[in-house]
Amino acid sequence: MGNNVKITSEFWGRYRNLVRTEMIPFQWNVLNDVAGIKIEKERLNDDGIPSEKSHAMENFRIAAGRAKGTHYGWTFQDSDVYKWLEAVAYSLREKMDPELEKKALEVIDLIADAQEEDGYLDTFYSILGIQYRYQSLAGSHELYCMGHFIEAAVAYYVATGNEKVLSVAKKAADNIDDNFGPEDGKIHGYDGHEEIEIGLLRLFHVTGENRYLNLAKYFLMERGKHPDFFREQAAKYEGPNALNGIEKAADTYFQNHKPILQQDTAEGHAVRVVYMCTALADLAATTGDAEIYEACKKLWNNITSRRMFITGGIGSTFHGESFTLDYDLPNDTMYCETCAAIGLIFFARQMLRIEPKAEYAEVMERALYNCALAGMALDGKHFFYVNPLEVNPAKSLKDPGKSHVKPVRPSWLGCACCPPNLARMITSLDDYVYTISDDAILINQYIDSASSLKLKNGTVTIKQTTEYPWDEKDIIAIKNETESVVKIGIRIPAWSSGASLKINGIVSEISKEDGYHYVELSAGDSMDVELIFPMEVKRNYCNPLVSEDIGKVAISRGPFVYCLEGVDNGTSLNCLRLPEDASFEYQYKADLLNGVGIIKTTGKRLELSKSSDLYTNSRPAEQDASLTFIPYYAWANRGENEMEVWIRE
Repeated sequence: MGNNVKITSEFWGRYRNLVRTEMIPFQWNVLNDVAGIKIEKERLNDDGIPSEKSHAMENFRIAAGRAKGTHYGWTFQDSDVYKWLEAVAYSLREKMDPELEKKALEVIDLIADAQEEDGYLDTFYSILGIQYRYQSLAGSHELYCMGHFIEAAVAYYVATGNEKVLSVAKKAADNIDDNFGPEDGKIHGYDGHEEIEIGLLRLFHVTGENRYLNLAKYFLMERGKHPDFFREQAAKYEGPNALNGIEKAADTYFQNHKPILQQDTAEGHAVRVVYMCTALADLAATTGDAEIYEACKKLWNNITSRRMFITGGIGSTFHGESFTLDYDLPNDTMYCETCAAIGLIFFARQMLRIEPKAEYAEVMERALYNCALAGMALDGKHFFYVNPLEVNPAKSLKDPGKSHVKPVRPSWLGCACCPPNLARMITSLDDYVYTISDDAILINQYIDSASSLKLKNGTVTIKQTTEYPWDEKDIIAIKNETESVVKIGIRIPAWSSGASLKINGIVSEISKEDGYHYVELSAGDSMDVELIFPMEVKRNYCNPLVSEDIGKVAISRGPFVYCLEGVDNGTSLNCLRLPEDASFEYQYKADLLNGVGIIKTTGKRLELSKSSDLYTNSRPAEQDASLTFIPYYAWANRGENEMEVWIRE
């Protein structure tokens, strides 16, 4: 609170305006069942996915007694509304809109009406049987949904000062505190899907009430102490179906196979893992607990050095939307859920609060500009749940094991967690540019912006002037308006060779300390920094233990990973090869895909055999082929076609 980061970037301004003018209104219509769209299932032939309608707002009206009917959709359907509200909060923070604010206030009133007298908040059980609440936590998502509401409430309160929404959130959190904890008579357990921990910690940060911090810590530390907890609940449960067999999933799916502080590999459902880690890192940053931070580092290192795709995506299989094992990173059957990439960004942000290491900002940038952005079409009205690194539309259609891999983005999804998650991520981007402590600031992301940042003894203003992510230069004007010395850490991009720095017009030798170059400003001082980071086209190679990518190469420039798309390169992309000595030509195309930098080169294409033989003893001949690479985030905006990130070298 107290910080004002005004993003003026052309690149991000278009996205943020798109969310405000297209995405938020579109999602509002979807949530109210008036969008007139086809809702597509994430996986074909899965009858368990509700795809007739959203019904999310109607669920609240029924729970509030304003309408008649029954609950429809997933047990976590409430969270779609909460994430919409959170995105609205950030959008109003950026630019006040009376009509949008009016809708938000109506939603807040509706949520308050749907809340039970004792603070409990969940439409599934309010409609279908309040007496069964908290009895099926493996799949009920009650705490998950309330966690998302608390996040939205805090965001809305901070943005607008609305006391009512904060009061509803505190009432919900107090109900949870009344029902969970180590004391006798309380439930000694936790939710199947981590999220409440994030919400409780955000509530603590804005209220200063320790009981919310303590409850978040309880949920984190209790997880894994009693792995049979979900199965024991399920055996006794007699209420409406909230489980769908999920209680039979492996303990690793829920990250309750062992206590968190003993976990050293990322296991199970990828989104759950990074949400757990986000809260764990927030707890470590808030309390200074070294043991908790060491647990965070173990999981961070395992994810980013052995289980993360080059796009910043995570999750190697659609079975449980899960991690599998080290170096298992298949390109065409992976999951790489949009929410998982966003969760990794959340995790990185909290790690930066603990330790000023640029690797956290680097991963944040990689996931943001690639996997997360790929989750939304350029029109703001079509979305990916899964973000593949290789697509053949025919295989997606005919291979059940690849039906989750879509060649084009649907308008909406039966499990609609990703679109509103992406909306709140983009609208809150100003919270990810800097990491601020009492007397220091880390510049993590290069975004054209004007910022006023509150420190312990005053304010520091920073103005970034850059055309990033396409340009190779950032002019940073800093003024220290505090009463003490302020330390500024400037991230030197790991992807750039030969970065250079001028301070007040004088060349300065770069001295990297964990990826940051530090400067100090005395009280009242100003400084102009010119940072140049050459954006060479780079070849990226995988660890040889990643069997799927041996002999292949991926192309990148600056923060972007690039891909081949059929519309530019024809069919059978697997027949293309990029020679080791091929040179690259970079061009910015303002009239293509809302403005993108493309990379052209000459490669080779295998000539298709004229014989009908499946196998021969003759090596296929090759011919020259012009190759055009586009940024990965921009693929699938020109119709259905093939795509490939890793190409044979």
